[in-house]
Amino acid sequence: MYEVIPNDGPVAQWLPACRQAGSKALIKLMPYTIYRLHFEEGGTYIGMTENLQRRLYEHERGKTKSTKNRNIILVESIEICENRSKAREREKYWKSGAGREKLKKGQ
Repeated sequence: MYEVIPNDGPVAQWLPACRQAGSKALIKLMPYTIYRLHFEEGGTYIGMTENLQRRLYEHERGKTKSTKNRNIILVESIEICENRSKAREREKYWKSGAGREKLKKGQ
């Protein structure tokens, strides 16, 4: 089993479903989580997802080629982003040399 380190960022944002129709229903916009996996054998994996619990399940079941035969010992939430494009941009940063260096130093 592994430990999960949460990020204290926003959990979700609620918006009116349809302003023109006067609807009172709300839509929950799921934020994207950028996360890092630490492996027993050493090394890390950085990824992003809208549903961290589902994504971890996929990693554990070998559904991700790059983490298939590795034992996860720690899951770390790096950052929460409000939309996919911003999350992808930030994921690329954390995978870059500068981003990895910042993670080594403890953000």
